[in-house]
Amino acid sequence: MRRVTDVPPPLSEQQRARRRRYLEIMGACLALIVLAWTVVPHYSVRLAVAMSLVAAVLPPIAAIVANRRDD
Repeated sequence: MRRVTDVPPPLSEQQRARRRRYLEIMGACLALIVLAWTVVPHYSVRLAVAMSLVAAVLPPIAAIVANRRDD
């Protein structure tokens, strides 16, 4: 038996939450790229490369998060 509190949030709220998480991840990706290519190389090239690699992995993760359904 399902209770009212067990009902998942409406689809529009789920989509809004997924969109927000997607934008947060992509914002972090953009910030990493901008910092890795402008500021960080003056201090550490290795760190800049590492930041770029992390930024390269984030878009697929963001897409998976955005398309996941919480059924």
